[in-house]
Amino acid sequence: MSTRPWIADDDLWALIEPLLTPWPKKSPGPRPVADRLCLQGILYVLHNDISWQLLPLELGSGSGRTCWRRLERWQQAGVFDQLHRIPLAELNAAGELDWSRACVDGSYIRAEKRGAPTGPSPVDRRKTGSKHHLIRDGRGTPLKVITTAANVNDVIQTLALVDGIPPVAGRRGRPRRRPDSLPGDKGYDSNPNRREPRKRRISPVISRKGAPSIKGLGKLRHVVEQTFALLHQFERLAVRWERRTELHDVFVSLVCSLICWRRLKKVRP
Repeated sequence: MSTRPWIADDDLWALIEPLLTPWPKKSPGPRPVADRLCLQGILYVLHNDISWQLLPLELGSGSGRTCWRRLERWQQAGVFDQLHRIPLAELNAAGELDWSRACVDGSYIRAEKRGAPTGPSPVDRRKTGSKHHLIRDGRGTPLKVITTAANVNDVIQTLALVDGIPPVAGRRGRPRRRPDSLPGDKGYDSNPNRREPRKRRISPVISRKGAPSIKGLGKLRHVVEQTFALLHQFERLAVRWERRTELHDVFVSLVCSLICWRRLKKVRP
């Protein structure tokens, strides 16, 4: 891996460039900073978790304000949600997505600035935080992440995660959106979490409260924790700084895309 992971190499840029709206040729004002340089500034902030004002000018990405505005522009155009689907489709075409099961879980992060949604930490109510709710395939590839307040119960996000899986192309027939089964520990034991997946032709495999845990669920949870570790190794996601949830979620979508893209590079000939 490059010693400078925030560099947008040619392969990554080839995925992103077609999704970007070109600037008008006769737009007023000075010529805008190139999109690729702005992307490198965004990746630098994502990896190093610095404020936009501290973005080094020698990177050539313009000011931090320039990169922030470009990020907001791309968010409004849905660029990173589209980007996530591209490596997912190629992984699916290569047989690298495991649709036999999809696991869900949640992970708490600190929120240094108040905003919606934030809430009291489940372990220390004096501190404010958010929670990342994740659904991933059987091999740990992230399919969807939802950000909520820290005090939101994991169990009520299950169906939102299932329905939030994007349509994944790459194989003959209709794009796939549903796993075969949905394992979960006792924290996800509820009647809706059993009834609604069945309506979607998904088999719930959820341990019941007061009964012995289903054998093998511990190993599946370990894979989920590994996926969270991949998400939060990007320092901007380990602590939430954005007051606006949509801008924090842009970083989340970008990181999911980067994880899928890195896995794709490993299986490409």
